[in-house]
Amino acid sequence: MNYLAHVYLARPDHEAMLGALLGDFVFGTAALADWSPVVRREILFHRRVDRYTDDHPQVIQARSLFGEGRRRYAGIALDVYYDHCLARDWDRWSEVALDDFTAPFYRYLLSRLDELPGRLHAIAPRIAAHDWLGSYRDRANVDLAVTRIATRLSRNGERLVDCLDDLRTHEAAIAGGFEAFFPQLVGHVQALRREGPLAGG
Repeated sequence: MNYLAHVYLARPDHEAMLGALLGDFVFGTAALADWSPVVRREILFHRRVDRYTDDHPQVIQARSLFGEGRRRYAGIALDVYYDHCLARDWDRWSEVALDDFTAPFYRYLLSRLDELPGRLHAIAPRIAAHDWLGSYRDRANVDLAVTRIATRLSRNGERLVDCLDDLRTHEAAIAGGFEAFFPQLVGHVQALRREGPLAGG
């Protein structure tokens, strides 16, 4: 899952939402010591969510729709597209309007700017100024975000961009897979939270 889904799964506490976002920017176990218990917990939840997503049959099926040589990059495109599905139908998943959900979180994110690790520190002002989370509701921004990510890859960024062709070709099937997958992910996260604190990375 991409930024919006992770933050959604950690709502409504802003510190927890920050931890969910940090899951893409904090790696290993040693770095966890730099953060509060709430943030550490959500970084670990982020990792569990990613593993559950990668191993889910609907997601595996969706990756299989991408051409040879592109499947290793398909997960990135799917993460962004799934955020689009969530944002597009936000009212089904939240009683709080999307703009009312993102705006306070952006303010909180910027209030913690000096604490953020390098890359997130650099992009957080752009995330807020350009409403990256809310922008996923527009289908065109899937292509924009994937293309932007491709420029950061050390090599084969063009293969990630080529995934957009497969995504368009199989979009109906992929969207249908999300409809089956996402409620199960929500239920999985709720069950994890009931079990109590997470251990490990």
